[in-house]
Amino acid sequence: MLLVSLVVFGIMRILPGDPAVALLGAGGDGSFTEADLIAVRKKLGTDRPLHVQYLTWMRDMGKADFGDSFFYSYPVSGLLITRFPATAELAILALLMSYVVALPLGVLSAMKQDSWMDYVAKFITISGVALPTFWVGILIIFVLARFFNWLPPLDYAKLWDDPFTNLQQLVFPALALGFFNTAFAARITRSSMLEVMREDYIRTARSKGLAEIVVVSRHALKNAFLPVITVAGFQLSRLLGGAVIIEAIFAVPGMGNLLIEGVVRRDYPTVQAMIMLVAVSVLLLNLVIDLLYGWLNPRIRYA
Repeated sequence: MLLVSLVVFGIMRILPGDPAVALLGAGGDGSFTEADLIAVRKKLGTDRPLHVQYLTWMRDMGKADFGDSFFYSYPVSGLLITRFPATAELAILALLMSYVVALPLGVLSAMKQDSWMDYVAKFITISGVALPTFWVGILIIFVLARFFNWLPPLDYAKLWDDPFTNLQQLVFPALALGFFNTAFAARITRSSMLEVMREDYIRTARSKGLAEIVVVSRHALKNAFLPVITVAGFQLSRLLGGAVIIEAIFAVPGMGNLLIEGVVRRDYPTVQAMIMLVAVSVLLLNLVIDLLYGWLNPRIRYA
């Protein structure tokens, strides 16, 4: 967390541009005096030495105070509370959709190795890894508009207000976002299943007369699930921080659009808070995954 805070703080200061200039330019005709510039810098706190700005930010963040947005003049915590649910829902929906397809696809590909099913699964997974996510999103919009004359409603509906409209709006962004994850997870599942199916305990289970479905589901899949769980945690953290382009393409009012606006407008507090929130999410997900290892595989114990 300390390293992430130093990196994001340093990068935002290295980027060309002055938040005071951006704020004054956005608030009028672009003409302002040096006195105006100095006054805005003092108000924002960017006139202080960098080490003072960093230590002040870390102190306030330790109190869960992320400061006020330079551009919106509104608490950053309020912006995150407004935007984070949409991004989290999009990421979780994309992950669920991808694994609903990836797990059966990977298991089937491993069980039918070198068959036509395996080759079809390989084609799908290679395509998913090769095609850029933003291109898949644009293609989905084009197909929906050109051939079905249908697009999701533009006014965003929250899940707790209108679940049906909300799912309509997020299912296609989640599909575009999860296509790569589907391909990657299916390949990991296939490789892990092929490795497990050659183990001695699988041959023992078969020699005891157990049905193949029981051997696969109860013995093979559970032991092959550790790499899949690891990949799932990595993918969810990647989705939380990497949905920027998809949110912009599908006009989802999540953290992606807020991040783009913050970088363009040099809104230091907003960008720094968002990056730190993603970093905390990644660390917590890794902790949960490590704890799941011990539950899935009793041989793993934490002293």
